[in-house]
Amino acid sequence: MAGKLYLCATPIGNLEDITLRVLRVLKEVDLIAAEDTRNSIRLLNHFGIHTPMTSYHEHNKIEKAHRLVEKMQNGQDIALITDAGTPGISDPGEDLVRICYEAGIEVTALPGAAACVTALTMSGLKTRRFAFEAFLPRDKKEREETLKEMERETRTLVLYEAPHHLLKTLQELHGALGDRRLSVCRELTKKFEEIQRTTLGDAVLYYSGHPAKGEFVLVIEGKSRKIIREEEEKSWEKIPIEEHMALYEGKGETRKEAMKRVAKDRGISKREVYQRLL
Repeated sequence: MAGKLYLCATPIGNLEDITLRVLRVLKEVDLIAAEDTRNSIRLLNHFGIHTPMTSYHEHNKIEKAHRLVEKMQNGQDIALITDAGTPGISDPGEDLVRICYEAGIEVTALPGAAACVTALTMSGLKTRRFAFEAFLPRDKKEREETLKEMERETRTLVLYEAPHHLLKTLQELHGALGDRRLSVCRELTKKFEEIQRTTLGDAVLYYSGHPAKGEFVLVIEGKSRKIIREEEEKSWEKIPIEEHMALYEGKGETRKEAMKRVAKDRGISKREVYQRLL
């Protein structure tokens, strides 16, 4: 019988945050695929786990995935762990999972710590709807496009950032999104854990004078739907009603339907639209 892939969540800081199930599986599997074996060996040694390890990271993720799948096809069970947190979240684990499914290999996940969810629940911002952006793209054009998309995002936004890029990222976010509420979550679950509830503008000022230390998760307030509606109403006012009508009529809507849509866009009555057209 073919083996199975186990996605095992590991602590994001505090070693007590590992689950009993993960500890058992890490001992029972035939092989552990780790993002950084030098980092993971400390975790395994701490819990007395002596299962063989192999590296699986961004630079070998496709080639190595096929080799791991071959091992599972031959009956081996493999556990995947990342440096910290849940495999597949902002790391190459997602590619291994996809390739496993393509090869008919069974995949299961052992839940545990995830920095994005931990920060979100502690942020004090809305948690019902959120968008996880991980690290912003380094490519300039792709980064600009992502920031532009985020500008109109109504869900709470969650991002990761390294200390040496933090100030620049905060400046870009402030420029693109405006002065929104923000929770800066630093060193989660570790000795010097800190949650700073602030705004993007104030965070830029603070980190302009204070060096950033540790790993950061940024939780940003989504854009208010009310503000979006107000902006849309203002933008419609910039074009004549005739052009506004033509936009809808050009899509095949009747004149009556177009008038109804125009009235709604502009926040006025259909009668007022009719009078202005006259």
